[in-house]
Amino acid sequence: MGAEMRRIHVGNALSAFGLGFTVPYLYVYVAQVRDLGAMTAGLVLAVFAVAALVVLPFAGRAIVRRGPMPVLLLALVTAAVGSLSLGLASTSTTVLMSAAALGAGQAVMQPALATMIVDCSTAETRSRAFATQFFLQNLGLGVGGLIGGHLVDASRASSFTLLFAIEAAMFLLLVVVMATVRMPRAPMVEDAPGQARGSWKQLLGNRAMVQLCVVGFVLFFACYGQFESGLSAYGVEAAGISTSALGTALAANTAMIVVAQFAVLKFVERRKRSRVIAAVGLIWALAWVIAGYAGLGHVSQTMATAAFVSTYALFGLGEAMLSPTVAPLVADLAPSGLAGQYNSAFALVKQLALAVGPAVGGPMGASLHAPYIVTFLLFSLGITFLAVRLGRQLTPVQNQPSLAKSRVVVRGGASAESVQTAA
Repeated sequence: MGAEMRRIHVGNALSAFGLGFTVPYLYVYVAQVRDLGAMTAGLVLAVFAVAALVVLPFAGRAIVRRGPMPVLLLALVTAAVGSLSLGLASTSTTVLMSAAALGAGQAVMQPALATMIVDCSTAETRSRAFATQFFLQNLGLGVGGLIGGHLVDASRASSFTLLFAIEAAMFLLLVVVMATVRMPRAPMVEDAPGQARGSWKQLLGNRAMVQLCVVGFVLFFACYGQFESGLSAYGVEAAGISTSALGTALAANTAMIVVAQFAVLKFVERRKRSRVIAAVGLIWALAWVIAGYAGLGHVSQTMATAAFVSTYALFGLGEAMLSPTVAPLVADLAPSGLAGQYNSAFALVKQLALAVGPAVGGPMGASLHAPYIVTFLLFSLGITFLAVRLGRQLTPVQNQPSLAKSRVVVRGGASAESVQTAA
């Protein structure tokens, strides 16, 4: 890793540490501490993604034209303002407005940081760069969640205000860290080949990218979209999980990533990306079965808590497998100079899933316990089916980059250079 990549990773960890204070407790904060009800809590979580849907189409164009750095700094300041406002808000209107600012800032950070990682890495180092980013993000998120869970007090709104203020401070600290990064010159849209200037039209014509976006939607809807809404609501309402236990579950998720990330990296680097994604679908299906046992099995509180924590740990294993797989694949599918556009498009799909996921999962997790588990079990199995179909649209090197390290590709005896050229 170069010095610039190290600064990017440190910035990611700091941001995640701040997010960890608030992410697991948004439902409790809005629904119970501010006494705005479960429906408002679901709307707040959905607003995060809806705001992102508005700004991301413009963010991709801005990253391509201006570069990722100025876009990232503006997003960080916006997120800091939104976070602090959310901690002070006490009505439905102010909570929703604050959530919109925080959600928009967080959403734009993702493609900007991903593009910075692409610009500072090569095709050979990209998987490890994204795996390291994910590792440090989740380490910060888990430590923040664990500490926040033991600091927060549902009977005192001021304790939540403190948590949101810490999150805002972390965003501003990240502004300082990112301002020291000196990015290498990356291909701009003017430097790209003529066929690369089709922007959104060309992206929609890329069948592999479109299918990857479909897979991404289901991934984020069935897992990430439930972390902050349906799954936490289900844990509280069906399994009787306490706020401190929610923090412990998030820490278990992070611990799995910390322990498994680089061991998993060595495993997935030698496998087809489509098969890795398919395996994640099966692992997450098992996680939903265990979550069902926690809330529907009529077991002791200790057993329910243990099962719920195990669910988060299995989700962590799947996330560790996806981090060196999905984001590098998006970069590999992007034409020269348009990595920001493709990263923004994938982030847009993610946020769409995060808009629908909480709106569906929040109320279901809080009241329709058995249908909630069955629904997301089926979505997890759908990930496996869609991943197998995606593999048919990828070139051999796109699906398994390790083939490029060998001079001969097993199928057909083509050289790696010729395969890369064809891709």
